[in-house]
Amino acid sequence: QVQLVESGGGLVRAGGSLRLSCTASGSITTMGWSRQAPGKQREFVAAVTRDDITNYADSVKGRFTISRDNAKNTIYLQMNTLKPEDTAVYYCNTNPYGGGPRYWGQGTQVTVSS
Repeated sequence: QVQLVESGGGLVRAGGSLRLSCTASGSITTMGWSRQAPGKQREFVAAVTRDDITNYADSVKGRFTISRDNAKNTIYLQMNTLKPEDTAVYYCNTNPYGGGPRYWGQGTQVTVSS
């Protein structure tokens, strides 16, 4: 089983930036970020394959950037121009498209104030 540990969440004003990190206990395949806001279902945010092919939800396209460092078994989510509606718990996960075991991190809170 792969353990995922997220970090980098916090409180930021609208228009600000945050960078999330997720480090895995083993080598990583396709990885992704999802988020869950209070009272809402968990939703896809972004994903990156081992070949650095990325995909984004329309709501974050142009503002968020997902990247990875295979040598460190780590992925990142650079979040710019944050909006209050980005407030959520952000979860790192493995194999967001299927094709392998799905593991989740414990989540990191991101709060954007208006």
